[in-house]
Amino acid sequence: MDTLDEISLLSGIPTDELAVYGRQCSWLIYDDHELVVDYADTTTDVRFILSGGVRVIFRAPNGKEMILGEIGAGMFFGELAAIDGDIRSANVTATAKSRICAMPAAVFRKLLAAHPEVALEVMQVLTSRIRSLNQRIAEHSFLDAKYRLYNELIRLSRPRSGKPDQRIISPPPNQSALAETIGCRREVVSREIAKLKAEGIVESSRGGLVLGRPEALSKMLSVAWSGD
Repeated sequence: MDTLDEISLLSGIPTDELAVYGRQCSWLIYDDHELVVDYADTTTDVRFILSGGVRVIFRAPNGKEMILGEIGAGMFFGELAAIDGDIRSANVTATAKSRICAMPAAVFRKLLAAHPEVALEVMQVLTSRIRSLNQRIAEHSFLDAKYRLYNELIRLSRPRSGKPDQRIISPPPNQSALAETIGCRREVVSREIAKLKAEGIVESSRGGLVLGRPEALSKMLSVAWSGD
């Protein structure tokens, strides 16, 4: 049975109260690559990801698209439309088979009013997303594509087990998705990654892309930001 108990954001709310909210929600299943919410959609519900994940894409009037980020299980999206009632500002597509709870905007706002601690956590998530978008705006304004790529590789990477000086992106990043994220052509990404491999800064390994010398990427980024 689908219940709101699965959503960590709501874990502090009594079970009987959650059940009342839950009866007003819809429980949806999406296949990999299936459209969840489209740009300019007039729905205003908040979506909680119970399993799977989604990719958020901004579409410009000329049809060009940019990946804003990915949201995984345990997180939520759609809160902007629920708060201000405006149309959706992005396209959201499932990146894997996903279970999603759709909570009507009125229910979401009532829940936040009744539980300030949940409202504060939502604000903290929004603040984090705004900071991330501000960083990306700065990168697009001041850095060339190759440096935006270096930043994204570092952002996607995690410490490599048993190799404290290295980092790894696992599974390896899709070059087309990288290009859409940093706002350039796939050929630019392909060329720069090949160059980094030739210089021994990154390398392909089973199941991932290894940043063998992440400090080299960081140093190049520091120089780029300084304008030297």
